[in-house]
Amino acid sequence: MSNQLRRLHINQVRNLDSVRLEDLQRVNVFFGANGSGKTSVLEAIHLLGMARSFRGSIRSLVTHGHQACTVFGGLTPGNQSIGVQRGLTGDVQIKVNGSSVRTVAELVAILPLQVITAESFDLLTGAPGARRRFLDWGVFHVEQGFYGQWQRYQRGIKQRNILLRHGKMSGQELAVWTREIAQSGEALSADREAYFTRLAPRFRDIMEGLAPSLKDLELRYRKGWDKQLSLLEALENSLSADREQGYTHVGPQRADMRVFVDGRLAAEVLSRGQQKLVVCGLKLAQGMVMAEAERGNCAYLVDDLPAELDREHAGLVCSLLSSMSAQVFITCVQREDISAVWPAEGGAELAMFHVEQGNATRQ
Repeated sequence: MSNQLRRLHINQVRNLDSVRLEDLQRVNVFFGANGSGKTSVLEAIHLLGMARSFRGSIRSLVTHGHQACTVFGGLTPGNQSIGVQRGLTGDVQIKVNGSSVRTVAELVAILPLQVITAESFDLLTGAPGARRRFLDWGVFHVEQGFYGQWQRYQRGIKQRNILLRHGKMSGQELAVWTREIAQSGEALSADREAYFTRLAPRFRDIMEGLAPSLKDLELRYRKGWDKQLSLLEALENSLSADREQGYTHVGPQRADMRVFVDGRLAAEVLSRGQQKLVVCGLKLAQGMVMAEAERGNCAYLVDDLPAELDREHAGLVCSLLSSMSAQVFITCVQREDISAVWPAEGGAELAMFHVEQGNATRQ
């Protein structure tokens, strides 16, 4: 059974000096004027699940005049507790059931989160790194053993690039690290491709319901080197360029995933509202794939859903969220922005919180 957040204590996160939220439900709506602190509530939950913000730096995250921010959460089932503290210097402390943990990966596994915010448009318009992180989030939660291969590859390519930058290395030592990243990179890429074969059809099915007018919508994956070659062959072919420029040109670190409409990049041809529907489709597809793989459900942090969407399309997104077993935290300006479009059969699930001047009150 998936973990759900039942209580949340926020301390010194932006304008939220001290906020206590108890008896959180499956669907939680935070409404209030712009600047009241609604997004900061979502940001605090993200800090709890990822040990970082989804916007800005740590220095801007901590309430002015304080040295650190802290978020605690109580989860069910199992009555687990998690806590994260971040300081202005970037230091982080993570505790699970009162015991310190060393890696963020342990935290991510306990409280998996999907975020739909203004920053999520980077999936379409941003650099490939944002799309790789999105893809790897899904692979991490679905493909067992992926994280170990990812760590192994990161260590290997770091060492290989150090040798390339220094320019003075034995061919034997470079060959060792080339074989190392070829092996781990092939395994990493195989996990990504296996996951992509699950994600692409689920995304297509969701988009047929969200935006049937978008014909020939296609999700494409590129693994980061010539698909006709093994990674070892591709690395050997690029060795001269690697030596000359001091870094590894081919491999999983160059992978990308793009959305196309009628053969053209979605970011170039879709309106802002259509782009938001595509982003929602990608995020919802990831949650569904995770559930179908029997890895539990993620929680959704949705900031200002009505922005860029008309009532009909906001309602379609809400219907999909309602049909899932995922916990949802969603913000809007007026409570009716969500209550009016959330499916009637799911209306009793809505917990409403009014956010004003850094305080959140259950309505």
